[in-house]
Amino acid sequence: MNIVTTNTITNKMRDELYTIHQEVFGDINHFHQKLIRKTNLFFTLAIIDNEIHGYKIGYPLNEDCFYSWMGAVKPASRNLGIASRLMETQHEWAKNQNYKSIETKTMNRWRQMLLLNIRHGFDVKAVNIDKNGREKILLRKQLNV
Repeated sequence: MNIVTTNTITNKMRDELYTIHQEVFGDINHFHQKLIRKTNLFFTLAIIDNEIHGYKIGYPLNEDCFYSWMGAVKPASRNLGIASRLMETQHEWAKNQNYKSIETKTMNRWRQMLLLNIRHGFDVKAVNIDKNGREKILLRKQLNV
């Protein structure tokens, strides 16, 4: 497995991200709309045999905090440590860019992601209700520790 970090992706890479996102989360329309509207995106990709098997995407919230926005691993590639490697690489990159913290949000329904975040040093900071009435768990990790 090769972990690649980049701020640009090819059309082929984008299509592979869409395929993984569709498998894990379902409809890609919301993901697509946010992906094309966001600026300063940073991609961390797990590549096996020239194919993306997992990804994490983030962007700066401000000069001190990086936001880990979206991530997924192909269901067939789970339990290989891909999510942990992606997270560790993203956090190391953010630290090297002088970010002091990293934030993310998740929901109780994504318990594996919630537990992974906690295992990797995140603290629960708040639980908010989004505009659709869903609970969102805000997590933050200090990178200078």
